[in-house]
Amino acid sequence: MLLMLQQVYSQEKEKVVPIGTDGVVDTIDAVTGKQVNPKANDFDGPITTFRIGVGFIYDFTTYAQSPEFKEQMGIANVELGPRSKTRDFRVLGSGVFKTKRLFSWKFAYMWDGDKNTWMVRETGVTIGVPELKGNFFVGRTKEGFSMIKVMNGHSPWGYERQMALDVIPILADGIKYMGYYPKAKVFLNLGYFSNLTSKGQGFATFKSQAVARVGWLPILDEKNGKWMHIATSLRYGKPKDDVMTLKSRPESNPTPQLINTGQFTTDHSFHYAGEIYYTNNRLTVGSEVISHHFYSKDSGDHTFNGGNVMVAYSFTGGTRPYNTTGGIYGFIRVKKSVFKGGLGEIEGVITYSTLNLNSGPILGGKFWRLTPMINWYLTKNIRWEFIYGFGNLDRYGIKGNVQFFESRIQFTFI
Repeated sequence: MLLMLQQVYSQEKEKVVPIGTDGVVDTIDAVTGKQVNPKANDFDGPITTFRIGVGFIYDFTTYAQSPEFKEQMGIANVELGPRSKTRDFRVLGSGVFKTKRLFSWKFAYMWDGDKNTWMVRETGVTIGVPELKGNFFVGRTKEGFSMIKVMNGHSPWGYERQMALDVIPILADGIKYMGYYPKAKVFLNLGYFSNLTSKGQGFATFKSQAVARVGWLPILDEKNGKWMHIATSLRYGKPKDDVMTLKSRPESNPTPQLINTGQFTTDHSFHYAGEIYYTNNRLTVGSEVISHHFYSKDSGDHTFNGGNVMVAYSFTGGTRPYNTTGGIYGFIRVKKSVFKGGLGEIEGVITYSTLNLNSGPILGGKFWRLTPMINWYLTKNIRWEFIYGFGNLDRYGIKGNVQFFESRIQFTFI
């Protein structure tokens, strides 16, 4: 979510403090309504502040395929070859109304390079509720399942989110509470979504869903750059029209969905996940494991499992801020850009992930991928990724290997 405006209310200083996805704290004085730390793209109006931003991602991909993998692609009627494409282009706006209680808004409109269409993305209003140590968001947003799913799509260390998260829709329409309890070092996100206003949208595969995510920070030492994050996500869903189709790309947006269950009958689902992350200055290690359960009175139940592990290390010493209200990491901090004589920030990442879409008579396939990559943050707004991936597809009674050679250029101005 490119303009995730996670916000808290500081009762001690009587100031609204929106914590931006770039890790910069932009303070709005609740009395004067003036921005203490404005950016060049911030505007101060009589009723609300206004910030405009844009984001752009372009991908390059080519492959080396084993004979077995080529045979699998032939069965699936898929032809893989060198390709490049715009992943997405986004225009964003956000602001804070000059009211005593925190009341902010955001809007996002995105060109989806996969579907070749414009789509309304995260859009709605946030209402601060300091009495409950958090805030409510009403509108279109991320459900709140999994840290990586909630994080701004431009900010994670990996190339794409892990495959097991493809089962969860990217957006939903409803209401969500986000709170943090500092004494207990616990955050809580709760959401209910009915999708009444998102009929016809590709992400609206459920007619309603309820989501809870709770986490604990046994280590929270911001001064020394150390913290540990442990959380779990729970989700109950009612599939649209009592049917579901699960499919996933191999963590490569230009690549088609290589595993696919086809349509099956299901009247409700339950999903749960566990996540753990540890950061010590420039090093971050973590893992998320996810289990998806679909139930049907008539055709039987099905379970699909997946997960990942990751290691990220900043060779240049850059660190990522942590947002306690949302329970997420922000953008890596760039000390000196290449346009000011610096090196920017260089981050090495290695991830392993897997998703199994086989369950009983459903043979959607199983895929795993190992991905070492380098992220070069030329500036806080420009990121260039160099990605290698080795994957294995188990489908059609054949196991085939494929290598990915990929690159991404990303511009983020928010």
